[in-house]
This record gives sequence, C-alpha cells and structure tokens, in this order.
Amino acid sequence: MTGRTDAAIEADRRRVQRAALRAGLWVGLASAAVVAILTTVTVAGLFATSREEPRLPGGEFEEHSERGGRVIDLDDAIPLSILLGVIGVVVLAVIGWYVARRAAQPLAEALEVQRTFVADASHELRTPLTTLSSRVQLAQHRAERGGDVAAVLADLRKDTEAMDAVLSDLLLSAESAGARVGVGAVRTDVGPAIQDALSLLAPRAEERGVTLAAEVADGLAVAADRVAVIRALSALIDNALKYAPAGSAVDVRATGTGAAVEIRVADSGPGITGIDPDRIFDRFARADAGAVQSGGHGLGLALVRDIAGRFGGSIALESTSPAGSTFLLTLPAAR
Repeated sequence: MTGRTDAAIEADRRRVQRAALRAGLWVGLASAAVVAILTTVTVAGLFATSREEPRLPGGEFEEHSERGGRVIDLDDAIPLSILLGVIGVVVLAVIGWYVARRAAQPLAEALEVQRTFVADASHELRTPLTTLSSRVQLAQHRAERGGDVAAVLADLRKDTEAMDAVLSDLLLSAESAGARVGVGAVRTDVGPAIQDALSLLAPRAEERGVTLAAEVADGLAVAADRVAVIRALSALIDNALKYAPAGSAVDVRATGTGAAVEIRVADSGPGITGIDPDRIFDRFARADAGAVQSGGHGLGLALVRDIAGRFGGSIALESTSPAGSTFLLTLPAAR
C-alpha cells in the first residue's frame, strides 16, 4: 500500500476509536444521569406516599412516638418502584440505541464512500472503454485492408494511459473522502486539458454525427489536478453529446476572469426539463428523456460537482431552453 493509503487507513482507525470513546462516555454519563433522576424521583415518591407514624399516648413508647416518624405503605411503594424501573429501562434502551447509531456513523460513511467509488468507477470507465472499443474496431478495419494502424495503436495507448489516470484519480478521491485540495497546490493548462477531453470523446461524437469545437483564451491555467480537470470536462462533454442532435455542435469555451477560469460547455439539445435545476447535480438525479439517447445514470454531473469542490471551484447550469443548455465550470486560476 502507498503512504497515502496507510494514512487514510490510520485516519479511519482514529475515527472509529473516537466514535467508540464518545459512545462509552455517552452511555456512562447518561446511565449516571438516569440513575440519579430515578433515585430522586423514587425517594420523592416514597416520601409523598408515606404517612406520619401515629403517636401513642403515654407509656414506654411516648418518647419514641414524639419524634414524628413516617410510615411507608408497601402497597403504594412497590408499584411506584416497578413503574420507575420500567421507565428507567426504556430510557436507557433509547439512549443505547442513539449512542449505537452515533457509534456506527463512521461505518455508514465508509460504506457510502465504497458504494460511491464503485458507482463512480463504473461511470468514469464507460467513456474510455467505449473509445477503446471504437479504436479497436477501426484498427481491425484498417488491418483487414492492409492499411496503416500505427496511428490507431498510438491512440489506443493514450486511451489506456487515460484509463489508468482516471482510476488513480478515483482512488485518490476515495482515500481523501472528498477533502478539498489547497488552491495553488497543482497547476493545469486549460487548453491541452480541453483538447485531451475532446480527443477522448471524438469517436462517440463521430458516431452521433456531432461536431466538437473549442475556443480557449491564451495562457489559461487552473489550480487543479490535470486528470481531474479532464474527468470533469469529459463528463460535461459526454452529457452534452447525449442531448445534442445529429448535425449540431458541442462548443467548449474557456475564458479568464482574474482569480478564476470559466469553462462553458454548450449543446443544441432540447434543454433540461422535468427536474429542478438545483437537483441536476445530485447523484442519480435524471431529467426527462429529452435526449435522443440519454442512457445515463445521473452520475456525470454529480462527479463534476465533486471534482470542482475538491479544488475550490463550482459547477452551475448557466442557461437551458429548447435551443440548448450551457454548463459553467468555474475553477480557481493558477497563481
């Protein structure tokens, strides 16, 4: 295992230990409080149901009787004690349930991270696998006709490297559990990243008869990891391709605004309907089947939001109408 993985495991172990310590303290303090309250209520109840000891006139018991003792009626005391005991058991059971739920929270979060990783990995690998399949078919077609396959093999190698990079970035995201990376820690040139994302989606765009175009201002760079930026761009372009009709274009434009870089991905699809715009970035949220072939699972835009958040950026639906939709990805500019 890598040092990063060991650190993540050690962090998880500390979280579990802290959760167990908190659970123990909760149970101990809650039990002490319940016992103290029940004891006080029991004593007060017994005193309230007791009666003064009758005084005997004269004789050897007169001095003793004048001390004003109280008599507890067992017929009243026993039901009261049983009732308070049952209440105490119920209260402690509720406290135990609540504390156990709190103690199991780190496990629930770990399971959620695991499920998220599996879902994200299956979604993220689908695009490069589709590209690989298309290039393999092209290589077979050229080889059968005695054509040159060197260029296709070079593209296949780039695609496999892209898959390896995507898996590494997914593992990093899972290990860091979405922790934000410090702005300025990494740097990525926007132009080459957009070209790599377009190259990855080019076979699919060709199949759908959609043109991919890019317009990037000179010298733009963002404070974000290159692989993560390409993943986010690929997801946005892939989403646009789902909705873009044949013969249309998907446009990617990048501009600088001083402290940030704005990247817009626009399509000419039917627009987003059937869902609140604020929810389209939630996992498994899907709009109406306005796309020609959506085939998605509502993960792509959620992944873009997660990636943008890791580097202090944001993603928003800038506009949508029957003439198309435009998504705005904002990332901090590299210093």
